[in-house]
Amino acid sequence: MGVMVGSPDVVMSDFAVRGKHVVVVGAARSGLAAVDVLLANGARVTLTEARDRLDDADRLRARGVALELGGHRAETLRSADLIVLSPGVPPRQPALDDARLGGVPIIGELELAWHFLSGRVIAITGTKGKSTTTTLIGRMLDTAGRHVRVGGNIGLALSAQVNDSTPDTIHVVEASSFQLESTVTFRPWIAVLLNFSPDHLDRHANVAEYADSKARIFANQRPDDWAVVNGDDPGTLALAARGVARQMRFGLQARIDEGVALAGDAIVHRTGHGDRPLVPLAAVRLIGRHLLSDVLAASAVGVVAGVPPEAMTGAVESFGGLEHALEPVAEIGGVRFVNDTKATNIEAARLAIESFARGVVAILGGRFKGGDFRDLRDAVRARVDAVVAIGEARALVREALGDLVAVHEARDMRDAVRTAFAAARPGGTVLLAPACASFDMFRDYAERGRVFKEEVGRLEREERERRER
Repeated sequence: MGVMVGSPDVVMSDFAVRGKHVVVVGAARSGLAAVDVLLANGARVTLTEARDRLDDADRLRARGVALELGGHRAETLRSADLIVLSPGVPPRQPALDDARLGGVPIIGELELAWHFLSGRVIAITGTKGKSTTTTLIGRMLDTAGRHVRVGGNIGLALSAQVNDSTPDTIHVVEASSFQLESTVTFRPWIAVLLNFSPDHLDRHANVAEYADSKARIFANQRPDDWAVVNGDDPGTLALAARGVARQMRFGLQARIDEGVALAGDAIVHRTGHGDRPLVPLAAVRLIGRHLLSDVLAASAVGVVAGVPPEAMTGAVESFGGLEHALEPVAEIGGVRFVNDTKATNIEAARLAIESFARGVVAILGGRFKGGDFRDLRDAVRARVDAVVAIGEARALVREALGDLVAVHEARDMRDAVRTAFAAARPGGTVLLAPACASFDMFRDYAERGRVFKEEVGRLEREERERRER
């Protein structure tokens, strides 16, 4: 196949799958989309999945896909001409290492899709803010009349966009570290790095490995491509310096001589010839200063992509934010409830807390992914009245913060919502910002957020009924 993947430094060439035996590992959304692309391009496909059952099993077999359920067999992986990994599958495990040593090339679904696209790619990564920025960029381009497809780590997998890809299409792709670590030739026209802080240390061996995966977004860019980077974040600038693309910087605080910044009551494009207004701040409907940074990042991409300011403004005005990202849920007895279940690491939780002046009751905890809860101490000291600890990390939360504020432990989300409400003052905010993964109690972060909102809804009904008695 002319493909050799064992190191990101190895270049893929002459990519073709027709007549080849390709094993797709992982049957979630991205894996199933990869199967579709491979079948459409003449590959013989085996799909291997850790689960014992698949809802789509009969349909897949009818299309000629060989299924192996209940685990990944070393002999199947060794016999492949190519292995394609779903993002949720760790690339370092014995069966995959064995295949890799045997010379079988291994790539991710993002890399696979890249080879079959006709349009250009805008890729967005960062420790936090990816989904908000990706969605807003897509809306800006759509408002400007471009043929745009949005997905990747959210929405449609990139492989599911291949059939819609034309030379005029712009693919706006949220790219996680799990997706980027298995890229080899993936080359975005515009690569966006929003921020960088330690995360996913339950999968990456250390912070350096996590940083390397993020930096892959710049690895194959050329001098005529663009890197949109956060001028407020030294870690981001250091990673972007590994690439050769032109830079467009954005920043809320840093001095931006050329790039996108705040000036007075507007987001502006700053050049040596003066400031060009892009979006009035009055158009921004999002809670939290860090989400304003995401709006600046999207505006910077808009500048590079030639989106008129009026289209940027229209998209921002109509965007109230994403579900699960500082999402207002309800107000009960003068207490606001806000769902930021996507704050799955320490830095994201800190920024969520700092989005409120004071009077916060923070629900923290879950499955710990690394970092240090003590990094929340300044934000907690200044803004938090109490903490409700949930999940496996309860003891870590209490140990790190218990000398600053009352730390209450809750058995489940129902208990957490009611405990937080009891600890909150009128005018305050109950904030779900767990700083942890959700897998100890929930299927994923989205289920955690939905359960939080359901419990808030139940509490709201109970309080209304109590008042009406």
